[in-house]
Amino acid sequence: MKKIVLLWVSMTIAGFVSPGYSQITGKTNIPCFTYHRFADDRYPSTNITLPDFENHLKYLKQNNFNVITLGEVVSIVKEDKQIDHKTVALSVDDGYKTFYENAMPLLKKYGFTATLFINTDMVGNKDFMTWKEIREVENEGIEIGNHSHEHAYFVDYNIKKFEEDLQISQKIFDEKLGFVPVLYSYPYGEYTHEMIDLLHQYGLEAAAAQNSGVISGYSDLMALPRFPVAGSFSNLQQFKAKTNMKALPVNPVSGSAHIVSGKNPPLLKLHLLNPGLINTKALQSFIAGSVNCSFQYDQTSNMITMQSENKLNERRTVYTITAPSATTSGVWYWYSYLWIKK
Repeated sequence: MKKIVLLWVSMTIAGFVSPGYSQITGKTNIPCFTYHRFADDRYPSTNITLPDFENHLKYLKQNNFNVITLGEVVSIVKEDKQIDHKTVALSVDDGYKTFYENAMPLLKKYGFTATLFINTDMVGNKDFMTWKEIREVENEGIEIGNHSHEHAYFVDYNIKKFEEDLQISQKIFDEKLGFVPVLYSYPYGEYTHEMIDLLHQYGLEAAAAQNSGVISGYSDLMALPRFPVAGSFSNLQQFKAKTNMKALPVNPVSGSAHIVSGKNPPLLKLHLLNPGLINTKALQSFIAGSVNCSFQYDQTSNMITMQSENKLNERRTVYTITAPSATTSGVWYWYSYLWIKK
């Protein structure tokens, strides 16, 4: 598996330096989709039917999309390349056997690749792929990433538990596959700044979250957004819309800890980096799919502030902001931010 060497550019966010923020122009816009189970109707919230999945692949093929791995996306973003053709990335978390049995034949049929994130503790267990099957798909062009060993709620524990889990998983990958992945996918999409620091220390070059959005030069490479695809979010019309979505050009300047502590509901403050791209008069905000939030945009400072009107009670709550293009009809920009309540 090709390993990508990255040069990290730093940005200070609320007192925290994240080596993943690029501060580039954001010319690149690549939607990434994440799947879990394929044709396993026992778990509808994380499952996609095969007809729906094939419709996605068929649409990408018929409309001449370039489908690449997440590692290739990272390389493109770091180089701030202008993509002349439509490009998306497909990723799969957990390594369920339904990927091997149901999804892989369709990927081969349409000539597409994907990035598969494996949690090593479950390999070979019921419903999960074996190491032999993982090696087989890796040899057929599937990129392998690390999805932890235990797949635990690591933000609930001391950072030492995350470090020990990372050491175990990387050792197993090296023993079973002959290499250690350079990409990581956070279990449940949850992460902290301390976890990011450790990933850097152990040579991980990028990490994927689960909050929706488009990967661009504005993205934090250690918290890459991905559109979850399952259940009611699997229909073709939604998929089409998201393949044409662009990244809202913002960076968080407060609320960057992701953990709800102290004031609840938490306040999110964002700096709009390139207001000329969007119709700022048509900015929209949503909290977990509803509009129960206070929202303000200051044209002088180009600052966006957003806060739920209600206390956050769920473990994970997403703030989402969208806006139409200022110049191109039908083009929309998207940003979402995940809050975690322990």
